Amino acid sequence: MRYNINAIYFLVDEFCKIYQQWQRARLISGNQIRVRNHKMSLGKMLTVMVIYHLSPCREFKSFYHYFLLTKHRKDFGNFLSYNRFVALMPQLLVPFICLLHCLSGRKDEVYFIDSTKLQICHNKRTNSNRVFRGLATIGRSSYGWFMGFKLHLIINTKGQIIAVKITAGNVDDRSVVKEMTKNLSGKIFGDKGYISQDLFNQLFKRGLKIITGIKTNMKNYLMSLNDKILLRKRSVIESVFDILKNRMGLEHTRHRSPINFLVHTISCLVAYQLRANKPKIKNSDNYQEFFCEKLLGFNGVKG
Repeated sequence: MRYNINAIYFLVDEFCKIYQQWQRARLISGNQIRVRNHKMSLGKMLTVMVIYHLSPCREFKSFYHYFLLTKHRKDFGNFLSYNRFVALMPQLLVPFICLLHCLSGRKDEVYFIDSTKLQICHNKRTNSNRVFRGLATIGRSSYGWFMGFKLHLIINTKGQIIAVKITAGNVDDRSVVKEMTKNLSGKIFGDKGYISQDLFNQLFKRGLKIITGIKTNMKNYLMSLNDKILLRKRSVIESVFDILKNRMGLEHTRHRSPINFLVHTISCLVAYQLRANKPKIKNSDNYQEFFCEKLLGFNGVKG
């Protein structure tokens, strides 16, 4: 994928100026405050993680040793050693969380929600995994059993991320909807895993209507043409997961630290927010008008 490293660094560096000013204001005042400087500033380290997910590389060590040093050596100047960079990666977690919050998408009254697995090891190594012992759990998805976590996402019609939550692999998808949609109103579309009458009532009282498909043993309910069309467009969030996993390296089983796992995940979401081309759908009103025109033309009705 093509990306403008200058534009990315400018945006990240401007954010770091505000973040570091906020961070210094929250530090406890004292006579002995040591701030150790590195060869690479915070803005450069954040930029390295972002362009890693935008690059064709899928292994960070090869990306750092070969791709970064050959293609962007002049852009960054002095580099930290790979081991030193990995040791400093936990310091990037809070800045990335704040940056993702700043890059949150626009609220447009129509949202899509879904979850995907984040497998941290092969199923054969489930009992021998020590890195995520006590953190990761065994869950089940449409692809089968796995050990790891779940990434819950809410996006708008432009493919922009609105809300994010990472939970254990055995957490029910419906249990996080209430918290993730705390400040949302309008309509939200999900799959059949979000069917719950209690959840529907709780969200409806807050001004948010959740719309899902129905199971074979459920009664059929009428819905508006606009809602039916948008429900069929719910697959746009599956396209988002496809980009995150297959093009940006969101999921892999080589993590050696839980903190670095979170840095990797959040930085991937930040890089996705900075992508120029995101999966999106047209305005729902345009779909309704198009469908009505085709229907009227088919029946021979004029005017």
